[in-house]
Amino acid sequence: MEQQPITPVATPVPPLMPWREFADWIRMEQSVVRGWIENGYLPSERIGKHRLVNIALLSQQLLEKESI
Repeated sequence: MEQQPITPVATPVPPLMPWREFADWIRMEQSVVRGWIENGYLPSERIGKHRLVNIALLSQQLLEKESI
């Protein structure tokens, strides 16, 4: 019997994600991600008392940078 190749399924990514959840998602220490946000390396938004990483803007910036 011939095995079919496994095709990865794209998981939808939310436009904003809590920064701690983002750190876990990219498998990076939370202190590192917090530093990236504080230094302006990651776009983020504050909604109330919550700090969220702007995934949509980050993706756009990375795609534009890649085309240079």
